[in-house]
Amino acid sequence: MRKIHNSAVEAVERPAPEDTVTASFGRFISGLNPQDLSPTVLHRSKRMVLDSVGVGLIGSTTDVFELVLQHCQHMYARDDISSVYGRRGTRLSPTLAAFVNGVAAHSMDFDDTWHPATHPSGAVLPALLAISDMMPSNCKPSGLDFLLAFNIGIEIQGRLLRFSSEAHNIPKRFHPPSVVGTMGSAAASARLLSLDHSQCSHALAIAASLAGAPMANAATQSKPLHIGNASRLGLEAALLASKGLEASPLVLDAVAGVAGFNAFYEDYVPQPLLVAKDGGHSFLLEEQDMGFKRFPAHLGMHWVVDAAASVHKSLVGVESGTVSPALIQDILLRVPPSKYINRPFPESEHQARHSFQFNACSALLDGEVTVQSFSPAALRRPDLLELLSRVRVEHPHDNPANFNVMYGEVQVTLAGGDVLNGRCDTFYGHWRNPLTNDSLRKKFRNNAGTVLPPEKVEGLIEAVEELDQLRDCTPLLSRLQ
Repeated sequence: MRKIHNSAVEAVERPAPEDTVTASFGRFISGLNPQDLSPTVLHRSKRMVLDSVGVGLIGSTTDVFELVLQHCQHMYARDDISSVYGRRGTRLSPTLAAFVNGVAAHSMDFDDTWHPATHPSGAVLPALLAISDMMPSNCKPSGLDFLLAFNIGIEIQGRLLRFSSEAHNIPKRFHPPSVVGTMGSAAASARLLSLDHSQCSHALAIAASLAGAPMANAATQSKPLHIGNASRLGLEAALLASKGLEASPLVLDAVAGVAGFNAFYEDYVPQPLLVAKDGGHSFLLEEQDMGFKRFPAHLGMHWVVDAAASVHKSLVGVESGTVSPALIQDILLRVPPSKYINRPFPESEHQARHSFQFNACSALLDGEVTVQSFSPAALRRPDLLELLSRVRVEHPHDNPANFNVMYGEVQVTLAGGDVLNGRCDTFYGHWRNPLTNDSLRKKFRNNAGTVLPPEKVEGLIEAVEELDQLRDCTPLLSRLQ
């Protein structure tokens, strides 16, 4: 105990040397230049911004978004600074706007996903939009500065996740964006606020004290709060650092006897994050694209849906149509072991979004899963309930709970005894098989069009595609409501 105590005291009192991991992250955040963004990174990050705005806009129609918006309006003093997705004339304080817009981004589980597993954009973008609204009209950040801050927030998340082997698997203990998303929001916010390298390091350390949310709240209305809080609390960490608040100078380092970031990942082995002297930092987004969802559900559902849709096509042919449950005797799903997405009879839309069984059966019936698949009426369909009662689940040893190597297999035994099989190794939208620009724009138009008129929808597409050319980001900010 004496040894642990002394280590803790030493970690608190020791000044931050310039060669610590934590200090290197601070220098990275403050030291990058817009010229470090390659054409590939610019292209991919603009797609992320467009998708995140779209899922945030459709997310502003959900019950959970309305609930948190009313809470913020009723419980806090008016501070009409930062805009709220899809609500014309509604403004909140910057931190509360980051919160509700973050909730909107994840309210339908429609936001992007990366590997190791996290939802990177929803935690970062709302904070940057809130800061940009907060800045005077003659001092708005340029589109390129906005994108640099955004990419820094994404990069910090990816680097932290890659320091752990545990982080590569589908989570069991805590929701990753509630941890690395908070850190990413703090990093991006610190950059857009032009904090110096020491303040950037402190922003990360403060954010670490505000991070974390348990996986038990997956498939509930509280899961979207994880993204909302990540965005809000990361922004608050950066604002506190800008006021001079200090925190551990070793929070990202591995210090024996006292936990920093390794409180979240026990196998955490950090490395310094260096800025190349001649520029040209290699972003992780350059190496690995982003995963975009075609329908609003947990990422794991996309494998079983594509597999089940192939069986549906075998049953009905090229013509669209619904499969009769009378044709099907048994359904076997071969999926990775993950308890929180193994839900035989989901009772709410949030549980349905996290159910292998529900999504496979919906795709078997209809050939696809859409936004409407999770409506109350769709959840209660007699044909769907009948199919759910015939589902069995197996977890093959060669199918780990890892979004980079898992697969989904659907085996359907027909009433006459014939067996049909569908398998998906890489769904359309996965980072190895990304959505085309046309598919991404179609998704955006469908989502944004639920709350915005067509001219604003098209204006947003144009503003995002030209973001790196804009002298300031007003064209983006002005079209969000």
